Amino acid sequence: MTQPSPPTGPTDTDPGPSGGFLAEVRDAVTIRAAVLVLGVLALQLAFITSYIGAFHHPEPSEIPFAVAAPAEPVAAQVAQRLGALPGKPLDPRPVADEATALAQVGNRDVDGALIVDPARPNDRLLVASGAGASLSQALEQIVGLAEKSQGRGVVVVDVAPAGRGDSRGLSSFYLVVGWCVGGYLCAAILAISAGARPANSARAVIRLGVLLLYSIAAGLLGTVVAGPVLGALPGPVAALWGLGTLVVFAVGALTLALQGLAGVVGIGLAILLVVVLGNPSAGGAYPYPLLPPFWRAIGPALPPGAGTYAARSLTYFRGNGAAGPMLVLAAWAVAGAAVTLACGAARHGRPGAAVGSGLPDGTPGAASAPSGP
Repeated sequence: MTQPSPPTGPTDTDPGPSGGFLAEVRDAVTIRAAVLVLGVLALQLAFITSYIGAFHHPEPSEIPFAVAAPAEPVAAQVAQRLGALPGKPLDPRPVADEATALAQVGNRDVDGALIVDPARPNDRLLVASGAGASLSQALEQIVGLAEKSQGRGVVVVDVAPAGRGDSRGLSSFYLVVGWCVGGYLCAAILAISAGARPANSARAVIRLGVLLLYSIAAGLLGTVVAGPVLGALPGPVAALWGLGTLVVFAVGALTLALQGLAGVVGIGLAILLVVVLGNPSAGGAYPYPLLPPFWRAIGPALPPGAGTYAARSLTYFRGNGAAGPMLVLAAWAVAGAAVTLACGAARHGRPGAAVGSGLPDGTPGAASAPSGP
């Protein structure tokens, strides 16, 4: 009987040629991958630094504050005394009467107000815990100590209290963070499936269209969960739905724009702006007057901060103060969409490599990346 000849080609157990361990490392981890890993490490350290830097030592600074009294000279005198407190925790201003002070708190022009009544031993402190429990507690402590030093007491009145299901007024912040996460993940998935950079203007329009549909759905579902389902936010469903749609689209458009400019690195840049810089400065756990100067300055200009402020305004202040943050979000949405379209037009049909393909944009292999939006 003829015996079968042994196989002459490579088998599954054939280890093949080997250049040693270092060669295996070079084959397994490309220079591009190593650079991206180092970028992730830098992003992680920035994340830790930003959150700890913003939250480790909250200190009130120039909190907008109104003072009302039966006589204007009394209100001016009390405001001057409060303005001279060590460290300037308050930015007090005398107002005409109690109704004006209450209106300014409701309009979010100030974060609290002191109603002075010289005929009584106690004055009234108006706070709004719906704007953040930590802020109202800081006002209670600051004003309480200042009044005690004058031999007077304080009765605290919460004129815009957080809902029963909204612990410490944080639900707005967490809702907006969830919307932001959905925005940049949706944009990142489009890059993973079909190339970080859109191949042409039509692809850019399709991506923005997909993002818009996703934003509408995410805005509605987030609002329903936070409101009717969990009872955390008692705000109007339609208004919060519109805000959620704008937040998700703004963050997603920003991510698409950064991907169009920088490829896969754009996803990391979006996380840097939205998560590393945006979340700690959003005024969630600690509203703006309690944050360090840098975080207080950038927070209102970034999507998480603008979204959180607008959500609290819609929920507890009848929409007062929401116009500015909504314009900030609209600006991010328009700018992101415009840059995305410009990047698509500039590529003239040259597709970008899909994330994870290991191919840089512009190589022949990039053209074989999966087609899609």
